[in-house]
Amino acid sequence: MFNDAVLLNKENGIATITMNRPKFNNALDADMMHGLVWAFQQCYDPDIRAIVLTGAGEKAFCFGGDIASAAKYGDGDLQAFFRDLTVPAARLIADMRKLPKPIIASVNGMCVGAGLSFAAACDLRICHSEVIFKQAYTGVGICKDCGYSQMVPVIIGLGRASELAFLDEVIPAGKALEWGLVNKVVAPDELAAATAKLAARLANGPTQAYAWSKALLNRCLLPFLEGQLELERDGVMACSLTDDYKEGVAVFTGQKKKPEFTGK
Repeated sequence: MFNDAVLLNKENGIATITMNRPKFNNALDADMMHGLVWAFQQCYDPDIRAIVLTGAGEKAFCFGGDIASAAKYGDGDLQAFFRDLTVPAARLIADMRKLPKPIIASVNGMCVGAGLSFAAACDLRICHSEVIFKQAYTGVGICKDCGYSQMVPVIIGLGRASELAFLDEVIPAGKALEWGLVNKVVAPDELAAATAKLAARLANGPTQAYAWSKALLNRCLLPFLEGQLELERDGVMACSLTDDYKEGVAVFTGQKKKPEFTGK
């Protein structure tokens, strides 16, 4: 393993990548981000024919960026924090889309912020009926990253993506299925088996045809992904310096109950 923040298991042609910070709702820090980059690179192994991305524990798939970990930086340097996350994040999302193998997001709990970006970067998404999704970025005064602004509108359409961006409401599993944000919803106790069945079907399928299909879909619908990732990084770095983001962080960390956004 690259580190303990990400687990990788290879079995029967299937690689299972697990975000492994359950005590922190699998929120992203630098260790997890670099671990994910490493894990997806291992999936170029010719014996791997399908990939599953999931989260450890029962509470969360991924709760987005671990803002609290910014305190490890001098004076809570948010610019340094976001630089250390967004540089490998851009590589990770590009690698996930370029990987010529199908990736399943097995969403086992809360899917928030960058967690939703990761799920969107996968080829198929399955969740259980108690899962909730939340855009979350604008709710704390920052813009989207990890390819969200490129992929989520492609999946659910501009109108619904705009609704998420400007209203930032919680989306339950049933609504996510209705919108096309996920491909399948199952009972909580059926998620593991349903994921394994889908992964086995893909691993036993015509992988060369899958690889070409994914490449063609990328070319048709995501031709500007890498440029968009760079624009997202610029936006995140700029927003991290605003008073509005400081308000969002204060609410997120429990210092305030409600943000007072001023547009500054």
